[in-house]
Amino acid sequence: MSIVTVKNKYQVVIPLRVREQIGVAVGDILEAKVERGKITLTPKSVVDRAIAEGLEDVRKGRVRGPFKTVDEMIDSLRGHKRRPVAKAS
Repeated sequence: MSIVTVKNKYQVVIPLRVREQIGVAVGDILEAKVERGKITLTPKSVVDRAIAEGLEDVRKGRVRGPFKTVDEMIDSLRGHKRRPVAKAS
């Protein structure tokens, strides 16, 4: 068990052994919350809102593609349907 001191700006230093055990490094983001009278710090990753929305679309099947050409993709974005082009033999 490690003991830490709360500094004048309410900062605490996470002991080296604890940091190594959970893999926390400088610049990492931690979620702080109170659970049953104890402070818990949980490592978190920040995901850009647009990426999170895109991933949600993928999970819910609201995606189109894959596309064979860029034009096919642009038409899909605009809501147009392209007729398949017959190949010359």
